[in-house]
Amino acid sequence: MDRLVELVAAQQGMVARRQLLELGLEWERVRNQVAARRWVVHTPRVVGTTTGALTWEQWCWLAVLHAGPRSLLGGLSAAEARGLVGWHRDTITVLVDDELAFEPVPGVRFFRSRRPFDLLRSTASGIPTAQLEPAILLWAGYQANLRSAHGCLAASVQQRLTTADRLLTWIETLQPLRRARGFKRTVGDIAGSAGSAAELDVRRLCRRFNLRLPDRQRPRIDRAGRKRWTDCEWDLPDGSVLVLEVDGAFHIDVLQWGADIKRARALTTEHRTVIRCTAFELRHEMDDVARDLIALNVPRAA
Repeated sequence: MDRLVELVAAQQGMVARRQLLELGLEWERVRNQVAARRWVVHTPRVVGTTTGALTWEQWCWLAVLHAGPRSLLGGLSAAEARGLVGWHRDTITVLVDDELAFEPVPGVRFFRSRRPFDLLRSTASGIPTAQLEPAILLWAGYQANLRSAHGCLAASVQQRLTTADRLLTWIETLQPLRRARGFKRTVGDIAGSAGSAAELDVRRLCRRFNLRLPDRQRPRIDRAGRKRWTDCEWDLPDGSVLVLEVDGAFHIDVLQWGADIKRARALTTEHRTVIRCTAFELRHEMDDVARDLIALNVPRAA
């Protein structure tokens, strides 16, 4: 009973039937606890030793225990367990061996994978969980929409849960990985190397939509007297100037975001308009950026 008490405490009150059998508790004793309304059968494989509504942590334990001893909490569920904020999903994701078969559980998504679980598994104590990097990369590659996929990578770095270098290493480790090429470019943006990639993306946009190539890195003096270099400039037919400033992948860093807004405002004059877009938009939503540039009278290519 001491071992059972320790196990139940470690697993937030959830226990698998196989674990009960290993401890010598026959189903007859479990049924008596259920009949006395002290325990609850949540699935054919998992029993709860508490009554009442389950917490999110208890649901995670239930899902992993139901899937079997090699299963792992994955996707955004694993990321939240590892500390990621702002990306909660009600549906819990569990990584399972490809050959496993079991009953479905409402509110749980079982993601089958043939990848080596010993490689994916986190060594942290508590609920069996995939490491943060493979958890979010697999989710981003195969489940998320494009903007959410790239945004999650940026958020994990900006919340200091991982680094751009570790993400790049895992992108290579998980090959073949869907969207890997785009992920590498986004991680490069996060690491601070967005300039050259953004320049290529602007050129690609202009050629695709037959727009004149902009002047790059023009020196300008802002209202405070400081010299600035703009990302892209076009001289418009009416004599004014349109400036396009390209932000990094995702500006969740409030201080950096505020500094960029202030910089754009200081460069704006009666005859110079500054607009902004993200590197993500240039790469994945090019049509929208081009439509706005055309509406602002960017000249066509000769």
